[in-house]
Amino acid sequence: MLVAAGIDSVGRLRALGPVDAFLAVKATGLNPSLNLLYALAGALTGRHWARLEDGERVSLLMAYDAAHARTSR
Repeated sequence: MLVAAGIDSVGRLRALGPVDAFLAVKATGLNPSLNLLYALAGALTGRHWARLEDGERVSLLMAYDAAHARTSR
């Protein structure tokens, strides 16, 4: 999914961050679940996505909602 979105390196993923990388995957026409967003955030912090705290998940969702609203205009 990441390669299809043009994200072919860890450096590119780090540069985008989890939210923009998730949006890039969605822009390809794929329909990933929010678990991908959590997995990307976890990968960038060296943790399994299931280990993200509730507050981190909420922050990711809020950032996704804000970014999605910006790109949907």
